[in-house]
Amino acid sequence: MSLTLFQNGKLAFSSLTGFSKEAGVIVENGKIIAIGQTDELKLQLSGRSYRTVDWEGAYVLPGLVDSHMHLSMHGMKLGMLDFTEAKSKAEMLEMLRKRAEITPPGEWILGLNWNENAFHPAVAPDIHELDAVTDRHPVFLTRTCFHAFLGNSEAFRRAGVDEHTPDPVSGAYGRDGQGQLNGWIYEEASQPFNEAQPEPEYAIKKACIKRACEDALRLGLTASHTEDLRFLGSIETMLRIYSELREEGLAFRTHQLIYYPFLEEAQKLELQTGEIDEWLAIGAVKLFADGAIGGRTALLRKPYHDAPGTKGMAILTQEQLEDITLRARSAGFPIAVHAIGDGAADMVLTSLEKHRLDSAACLPDRFIHAQVLNEELVARMARLRLAADIQPRFVASDFPWVLERVGPDRTGYLYAWRKLLDAGITCAGGSDAPIEPLDPFFGIHAAVTRRKPEETHDGYLPAEKLDISEAINLFTTGSAAAAGEADQRGKIAEGYAADFTVLKQNVFEASPDELLRQKVLMTVVNGTVAYRG
Repeated sequence: MSLTLFQNGKLAFSSLTGFSKEAGVIVENGKIIAIGQTDELKLQLSGRSYRTVDWEGAYVLPGLVDSHMHLSMHGMKLGMLDFTEAKSKAEMLEMLRKRAEITPPGEWILGLNWNENAFHPAVAPDIHELDAVTDRHPVFLTRTCFHAFLGNSEAFRRAGVDEHTPDPVSGAYGRDGQGQLNGWIYEEASQPFNEAQPEPEYAIKKACIKRACEDALRLGLTASHTEDLRFLGSIETMLRIYSELREEGLAFRTHQLIYYPFLEEAQKLELQTGEIDEWLAIGAVKLFADGAIGGRTALLRKPYHDAPGTKGMAILTQEQLEDITLRARSAGFPIAVHAIGDGAADMVLTSLEKHRLDSAACLPDRFIHAQVLNEELVARMARLRLAADIQPRFVASDFPWVLERVGPDRTGYLYAWRKLLDAGITCAGGSDAPIEPLDPFFGIHAAVTRRKPEETHDGYLPAEKLDISEAINLFTTGSAAAAGEADQRGKIAEGYAADFTVLKQNVFEASPDELLRQKVLMTVVNGTVAYRG
């Protein structure tokens, strides 16, 4: 039996809440068994062998958990061409040119996180401009939303796509006024490009996951809810990677969503929802109902305000959505559906209302993103057993341009986190990394301020702001509830997992912008000190 005394910390969200004075916890086999003042805890441990970890007066939160991100892609981002800081098309092309100079001819150049809405002017490169940079490499660039892409002519050639290739049902190839390919690729039309790229070796996949987990721990995250099977290729590979990383000493917990094409493999492996062990759990079946607002592929009920010719794109028909829901139900899984637009929300809720979750199920369904809603849709959500996976940081990235895109008639329920909470809907906080920064304090800042870090106004749609406790709860009790762990994690309480995010500053006294400069001193997962700053 392993005993550890964590001492001299100021605990939040515990029976000794408020960071009022220094206290500690006794941890046994990864669980909190006692909370109190350090001297009292030492008396309880009298005569027993234990080790001590001194928090030295630091501020201790329940372990923060990212409820929606992609560890594999975040790990890839750390080693890929990243356009996050590009401020113009010219700057983006110059970054691509420098990468082409050091990349062997014939090898793919992959980049991500470009956002033409942040450019001045707001224009992305076209296929001819990409070709002018390099025709010796296939170039495939992923937009910040991960629902739209750009490719050069060599990438289109290797993917077997030309001007005569028809658009897939759930995707499209961008074309100019003469019907020629312009380099844009939308949604499922990206599949031939992904298939044309060489399959990463097992060691590369494992390294990506390890790199991402270590970065998450550095940022104070004790766990993440992630979906990586499209990159890893199989559930068996996923299980093997996490087993090996744990054996090698990595102390990071994951809750794994199962992308729906892998449901058959999950059934063959006889996987069920819930914990495999204290480090890895299996969650819902993941699917997509629509795309993203940035590329106008999120499905709206009425046309886009700035593009009246389109309402966006449904990834699945209503029949397909309900069929996957039924398959997941019969296998004992809840579903987790990406739905951004109000049109997609209506489709998802219709399916969930027809095929309700078994009351005995340990996990709720998950409604991912929920960015464009209305009063009726929120009321329907509140009547179902579901959790909303929200990403507060999207407010900082998408405003103000999103206001023009959706128009004034839809702003009342746009990124409406306050209305969701007030309706009694469980909300869990995530980053959607690598689309947004993985740092949870960026998301907490956005939830509290509803603005970009460099801005000083009262926030976009300020009535939807959360207070600091509510914002932190998104990443603690909210994430725990979404994973079916509300009685195990998310609080500093006896019987709960010993997950702690240890900070230098008091978040309750910090100004909102000071949240962006939080110093993580220690990350503790299941009683293991996984990171020291």
